[in-house]
Amino acid sequence: MNAPASSLKDQLDATLDWWRMAGVDCNFAEDATSWLGSTDAVPAVDTAPTASPSAKSASSEPVPAPTPKIQRSDLLGPNPPADLDNFRQFWLETPGLDTIGPRGRVPPRGAAKPELMVLVLDPEERDSDRLLNGTCGQLLDRILTAMRLPEDAVYLASALPRHTPMADAATIAAAGMDAVTLHHISLVAPKRLIAFGSSIPPLLGHELTKDVSSLREINHEKRSVPLMVSEGLDAMMAMPRLKARFWRRWMEWSADL
Repeated sequence: MNAPASSLKDQLDATLDWWRMAGVDCNFAEDATSWLGSTDAVPAVDTAPTASPSAKSASSEPVPAPTPKIQRSDLLGPNPPADLDNFRQFWLETPGLDTIGPRGRVPPRGAAKPELMVLVLDPEERDSDRLLNGTCGQLLDRILTAMRLPEDAVYLASALPRHTPMADAATIAAAGMDAVTLHHISLVAPKRLIAFGSSIPPLLGHELTKDVSSLREINHEKRSVPLMVSEGLDAMMAMPRLKARFWRRWMEWSADL
């Protein structure tokens, strides 16, 4: 026995019920707008006395939120590290580089004047004595192998001394960490630099920009270092298409050097 054909009204009701069960019943923009609300509701009548035009104008003006003031610190101090050995000690022991303190920080690795310096925003979650000792590090190893760069030709560093989820790089940079990053790069003196992480530019003395490919160099202490900024290694692992885009950009960038 065939079931009776449902009416158009029944089909629409079933569709709306499905959206309600899925919890998708509002269009979330600046103001929530009901998608499934009744269309025949009568708007309420405002019976309050009408304010004068001048009072209405004054009360409707938005009050700007106060901009939080960022306290900038001279994290390098009066005697900045003069070489990479001193910088490593400074990196592991100086209290003010993060809010937690020295314990648990991850050091950089490599020698001065490498063919390539690789900079990531922060260490992996389980890094301890060795930076990028997890899955992101494995991806980087494959990238460097494809570039035909041996390990001793690469200096690997992070802009932050420990794993920092959801780090506000712009605020951290403005508080003085950008000077530490730039000083670190000047001590390494690489022939070229790749920074993995689209939020890294403020720590390199650049403004945040959607087009990271527009950042081509770092100028610091009368020296220019060719720069390539890419999406983070974790983002590449989550979205394989980013690996192909990175490789195309690397081929174009390295051909120009």
